[in-house]
Amino acid sequence: MVDLAITRIDVFQVDLPYSHGVYVLSAGREYRSFDSTIVRITTNTGIEGWGESCPFGSTYVASHALGVRAGLAQIAPSIIGLDPRRVDRINDAMDAALLGHEAAKAAIDIACWDAFGKSVGLSVCELLGGRTNVKLPTISSIGVMSPEDVRKQVAKDRANGYRGYSIKIGQEPAADAALIVAAMADKQPGEFFLVDANCGLTVETALRTLKLLPEGLDFVHPMIFDELATNEASIVQAIADDAAEGIGFKISKAGGLTRGRRQRDICIAAGYTISVQDTVGSDISFATIVHLAQTIPERNLRCILDTRDMVTVKTADCDYPVHDGLVTAPSAPGLGMKPRLDVLGEPVASYY
Repeated sequence: MVDLAITRIDVFQVDLPYSHGVYVLSAGREYRSFDSTIVRITTNTGIEGWGESCPFGSTYVASHALGVRAGLAQIAPSIIGLDPRRVDRINDAMDAALLGHEAAKAAIDIACWDAFGKSVGLSVCELLGGRTNVKLPTISSIGVMSPEDVRKQVAKDRANGYRGYSIKIGQEPAADAALIVAAMADKQPGEFFLVDANCGLTVETALRTLKLLPEGLDFVHPMIFDELATNEASIVQAIADDAAEGIGFKISKAGGLTRGRRQRDICIAAGYTISVQDTVGSDISFATIVHLAQTIPERNLRCILDTRDMVTVKTADCDYPVHDGLVTAPSAPGLGMKPRLDVLGEPVASYY
């Protein structure tokens, strides 16, 4: 095996405006733009690997963009000279340099998998266990809005080829029930709807909302761990407590693909349903989502989130076309995408 070593790490910062103006979550949290950090690792052979980490502001999970870049400053020097193909050893070195801060580690970890794939001529999904033949169903993510506006947004997403819709709620029961009914008013055969409060419901308000809905309304409202599924231990505890039926898996929250494949395997062993997403992000995040999802058996995979449609900036070119709401991972080596250097600009930090 040819010796491969990381010789340089470059960090880029890109603002990603939200595609629909203002994104509203439960408790009145508003977001207009997302601060994304993109990492490039360069090896002694010239192979490059790319990764992205974009927290959903600073009030969604315990991470924020400035923290990602501060974490990278602490981590990066410790992995110069290491082989990016030894992903578990890379993670050991990052953990030794910094406790926690998984969103910062995710960008480097993903970049290592990209470089790994390029070095051996295989796509990342093959390295993660092998691709399935499953066509991956995409969902759109629709923030809290009025019933009239949510119905219009579902119609727009439907016209763009979506089959699945994640509807955000988290106001008060009557308003949430009205929003759900409006979102599903024009439901088409084969479509599915998820209702997501992002930790904005208590047991009481969830039950009250359900009681206000008309009978026979077909949507998914299982117990899903999302913000609470932070690491392998939290997922094992959820399984032991019989606390959920699945997870909303977000790659940067997990710390990248190395930890992600462990969490994937735990969930599959428990029979969990998995929705593969990220907090938010651009084309590089979406490529990462697709490759991990492409390794999950159809019986366990609910859907994936197309983060590209959430933002107005295109950071990379890649062959990930969505047809009739479905997408598959390309067979190109690594993540199969080429970053747009003119969009990324100059690095905000470099380590070598």
